[in-house]
Amino acid sequence: MNPATRDALLERLRYYDSVVEVGIGYRDDVARLLAQCASVVATDIHDRPTPLGVEFVRDDVTDPTLSVYEGAEALYAICLPPELHRPAWAVARRVGAAFHFTTLGGDQPAVPVARETLPGTTLFTAREREVPA
Repeated sequence: MNPATRDALLERLRYYDSVVEVGIGYRDDVARLLAQCASVVATDIHDRPTPLGVEFVRDDVTDPTLSVYEGAEALYAICLPPELHRPAWAVARRVGAAFHFTTLGGDQPAVPVARETLPGTTLFTAREREVPA
């Protein structure tokens, strides 16, 4: 990941004490660095190695085990495909967490959002209603 993008994401997420990364895949640099100041759980539908300080739980956000997400102040996802926007937002709402995500390239969000331009990406924060750009 571009260091400027990573650092901008960290700046937005570092204020949370507990977060869950949805779909960590093989990009663990944000989770690794967040674990220095927060409790971090990473999920994926495939077993993935995670850095020291990051708890991994195999889970599918389309058929979630809610206990994995309960207690998190925020869920976040990096390069989240559109078909997972609604399921992840639904989980965040059910557990009372904020939901922040980036998309794959030019994909548009499938849920109402506020948008923030960061170096190399757009950070979307899910909202009950769309926030005008």
